[in-house]
Amino acid sequence: MSVEDVRRYLDNWGRGADVREFPVSTATVDLAAAAVGVEGARIAKTLTFKAPAPENEELAEGAFPAIVLVAAGDARIDGAKFKQAFGVKSKMLSPEEALAATGHAVGGVCPFAIENPMARIYLDESLRRFETVFPACGSSSSCIEMTCDELFVTSRAIGWVDACKGWQEE
Repeated sequence: MSVEDVRRYLDNWGRGADVREFPVSTATVDLAAAAVGVEGARIAKTLTFKAPAPENEELAEGAFPAIVLVAAGDARIDGAKFKQAFGVKSKMLSPEEALAATGHAVGGVCPFAIENPMARIYLDESLRRFETVFPACGSSSSCIEMTCDELFVTSRAIGWVDACKGWQEE
């Protein structure tokens, strides 16, 4: 996949033209925050995890069971919360597995234009404290600004979960 694939995908909601590309890398939270000019917490990072294959369901060719979680840039996975939300331990995919599961390479993994029917997309509660957030758009130098409601709809997320720590005031 490419940023152009994501643009075409987001055109379904009239947002393809809003994808921003930068002459510098946005592959990490810090790099993306610097390029966009916002605090790192507002970068919506997309993380990929192993998911068990559904019972009694034959996997289609190219289908790869995965949990795709979009969280705030300052949030960290909380193992106990993750297991409570998903029923499995949090085990991140390798870069090759993430590419196979989402069609996007690490540094540009995003919740858009994922053709794998076994990739289940969720948004973490850590995002809801912001009016807008900035997810990647399929390359290591792109993003788009969206409200959380827009992100939920355009990503075709299944739901909201509380799987992270480090972002709430203690």
